[in-house]
This record gives sequence, structure tokens and C-alpha cells, in this order.
Amino acid sequence: MAILVGLYSLVSQAVCRAKAALVRAGLRKPWKAPFPVVSVGNLTLGGSEKTPLAMELLTFFLGQGRKPALVTRGYRGRWEKAGGVLSDGTNVLGAWEDGGDEPYLVARRVPGAGVFVGRRRALSCLKAGDMGFDLAVLDDGFQHLKLARDVDIVLYDAAAGRGRREGMSALKRADIILVKKDGAGTLRRIQSRFSASVFEYAVESRGLRLPETGKRIEAAELEGKVVLAFCGIARPERFFSMLEEIGLRPRTKLAFPDHFPYPESVLGRIAGACEADAIEALVTTDKDAVKILGRTWAMASVPLYVLEIGLALPPAFFEKVRKAAAWTESCSDQSPPRPDLP
Repeated sequence: MAILVGLYSLVSQAVCRAKAALVRAGLRKPWKAPFPVVSVGNLTLGGSEKTPLAMELLTFFLGQGRKPALVTRGYRGRWEKAGGVLSDGTNVLGAWEDGGDEPYLVARRVPGAGVFVGRRRALSCLKAGDMGFDLAVLDDGFQHLKLARDVDIVLYDAAAGRGRREGMSALKRADIILVKKDGAGTLRRIQSRFSASVFEYAVESRGLRLPETGKRIEAAELEGKVVLAFCGIARPERFFSMLEEIGLRPRTKLAFPDHFPYPESVLGRIAGACEADAIEALVTTDKDAVKILGRTWAMASVPLYVLEIGLALPPAFFEKVRKAAAWTESCSDQSPPRPDLP
């Protein structure tokens, strides 16, 4: 697996360098959306808090009186190729199988925001504009150079330890670099090397809740109980570590591949583990919970809790983004005709 990741990384970096060179040379001109676009991205393969950051930004812009929409590919969703509206800002219009697990999570967690999925991100922007949205948060957009952005935000975690889509030099394109706190001087190294605005962030637990009702509980309420934790995310060790940080030490830990769909056979396996180990509580991630709600009949006697996470970000970061994404009337005059959409 490490060899495959390494090979993919080499090819990806070469392709990304070529695309960026074409843009710099003016041979490929990014399409300009009819409203500001805030891009969220990273350099590595998977698992760097892009979805939590997107939710933080959508919530922030809603609080500013804006009408933001998430524009995302909808990875592995049924609408990925043709595109679709997963949320109109009022109603969730599809299932997680339609739009993908992470977009569906955003649609549920940030109900005032629109969620538009599909490979053709420019078309999603036009749909969003037609429906009255006035700003897009472009998910996983750093390498999507077909679409212009008003601010490019890149999450950087020195300890990610996975293959890179792009080399470190690509950070020269970033407007804002968010560095994960690590106590190893990474912030100073990035600040000294790149001209972008650099801020630190941290992943923080926001407690446990029952996904069906939204009721919150303190981790201490599970003290002394036999817990099984499971997840299907890019870096499961981070989830298990966060549980330990809030005082939970699961007896059983199950890790599945990223974007895991949880077929009935696996739910049966989890139910079997609950019976075999006398499990009294299940804990998983938000991303996993949206795929199994209503399907937990086999383990109905065991309560399921979600560990909710968020990002701790400085106010200066949000002020920087707010200014960079300020509306300008000229935006609507820069888009090419619809038949020319990339």
C-alpha cells in the first residue's frame, strides 16, 4: 500500500505542477463564478479536517448575514457525475448515497447552507447563484484550478504522514495557510518560508451526542461502561486518540476504510461484538453515523453516540476570510457564457 501511495503521489505532483504552470502562463484561464469563492484544500491524501473547516466557514458566513453554499464533488455519491442539489438551504433533498457522506453530513449539520454536488463545480456555482446563494465554499478545491477563487485556504498538518498530492512549493499559491498546532515550531517554519497569512488551528472535541435526538451527554456519563468505538475515516487513530483525551478508553476498536458504506454484514459484525463483549455504549464519528441511522436494529439495545468535533480558529483568521470574500459587483461581469463552462 505504501508503494502505491508513493507512486500516486509522484504522478499527482507532476500533474499538478503542469496544471499550475499552464495557469501561470495564461494558457488556462480559471472560470470566475458569479459570487465570491472560498476554497478549502490541502496537500495530502485525505484526512486533514477539510470538512470541519468547511462547516466552520459556512456557519461563520451565515452569522454574517450571507447565504453560503458548499460546492463539492460528492465523492462516491450517485450524483457525482451528473451533479445535484443535496440541500437548498432549507430542506435536505437527497440521501448520503446520492451526495456522498461528507456533503450529507454538512447538509444535516449546517441546515441554513446550500449543498451542491458534482464534478462540474462551475455548473454547481451557477445553480447556486440561480437559487439565491451569494458565496461558495469550495470543498477540496486547492487542486481544482478550473475554478477561480477569491481566497485559497490550505490546511497543513506536518504529522499527516500520507502521500502528497502536491509538493510544499505549491503553498506559494495559497492566500491563507492553516497549520495544525504541534508544538514543534511548524508555524514559524511555514511563516518564514511563505508569504501567505499563516494561522494555527487545533481540533477540539465538542462532546458526545445521540445522533437521532441531538441530546448531548458528558463523557463522564460513560465512565465505567464498556464501550466499543468504530469509524471509517482516513486516519482512524486520530478518532481513537480524541476519545482517550476526553476520558474514554474503549474496550473494542474497529477501523474501516475511508468512506466505508457499512453493509448489513458489517453492522451484524458490530452487533456480534456488542453481544460478545457485553458492550454498553457505541461511539463513532459524525461522518459514520449518517450512514447507519435507521439501520441499527441489530444493536438497538446499545445506545450509539457521536463524538462531535470542531476547529479552534483565531478571530483574525475569520476576519481575513471575511475581507477576502467581500462581494464585488464586478464578479458577475467576469463569467463566460454558460456553454463555455469547464
